[in-house]
Amino acid sequence: MYDDAKAQALYAWHELLTNPEDQMNAQEQYDELLRLADNFREKRIIDPEERKTLIGVATLSYARAVEGTICEG
Repeated sequence: MYDDAKAQALYAWHELLTNPEDQMNAQEQYDELLRLADNFREKRIIDPEERKTLIGVATLSYARAVEGTICEG
């Protein structure tokens, strides 16, 4: 059961990373990804190292999005 919950949680997180909601800007997406990572950790779905990895991936994605916005502007 634990593995199923973890797989579903990570799938949802990845979906938000790769397909943000239409109205969501980069900052909102980043905030939601961090919130989900914290929530998964609080529920003990992931461990602290996995949380750190998710936050790193979210941060890199956010930095790329912001960099793209600055370069286009």
